[in-house]
Amino acid sequence: MLRRLGNQTMRVTGDGSLSPGRTLRPKSGTSPGLFAALVLLGTFFYIGYFCSSSGIFKDDKQVSKIEGEFGCTFDVQRVLPVLKRTYGDNMRKVLHVGPDTCSVVSQLMKEPEIEAWGVEPYDIEEANTRCKNLVCRGLVRVADIKFPLPYRAKSFSLVIVSDAADYLSPKYLNNTIQDLARTTVQNLVIFTGNPIHSKARVAQQPKFGHPVKGQMRSKTWWERFFVQTSLEENDAATMKFKQAAFEISYKPRCQVFHLNSYH
Repeated sequence: MLRRLGNQTMRVTGDGSLSPGRTLRPKSGTSPGLFAALVLLGTFFYIGYFCSSSGIFKDDKQVSKIEGEFGCTFDVQRVLPVLKRTYGDNMRKVLHVGPDTCSVVSQLMKEPEIEAWGVEPYDIEEANTRCKNLVCRGLVRVADIKFPLPYRAKSFSLVIVSDAADYLSPKYLNNTIQDLARTTVQNLVIFTGNPIHSKARVAQQPKFGHPVKGQMRSKTWWERFFVQTSLEENDAATMKFKQAAFEISYKPRCQVFHLNSYH
């Protein structure tokens, strides 16, 4: 009878004859060398992604969605010390509405006495780890600002708006400003593009409402709008802001309006 050779293989010898070779054993998985290489490669990718996303190799002051140096959100970040001197204890609970709000909220949260929230009116397509964390914690929301924001009346002591009002049509603008005034106890600050600086614009086209045709709205236009919507300019805060800005030799590129809410 012929006996089976099991898992033995045949190899060719020098004289051309066949002889049993060593037994082949089925492999139980990926080879150790390949597995180690994959782990090492994955680690490098993770470290690279983490560092680039968390801002370790990026400038913390970069503004992802603002084109050029004249974005009003960038102005807000630079002028936060002036706002603190202007509003003092009224900066306990702050809401910022505008593009790249994650950067503003992160900067505000560095102050131990300030609680900060943000509303991003445009999609966050390239959010870094810090921004994603703020969204997951509910501190930053992506919201269509044409509709009422999910906050109760008088939720904040100060609401700051930048690069969000310029590109709304009067119809949407009226509803949005009234809703923002509803969410603050008293103080509403609006940073708008200055017609003098034609470069002031948002790089991403607004998804809510229609872009304003022509140049940015003028100071006179805004003042008429505030009268029509029964918003009163806060003269005391305006004077404090100008004085504090003058003392540090800072002149905002954008128009800044200090308003009292309806309450």
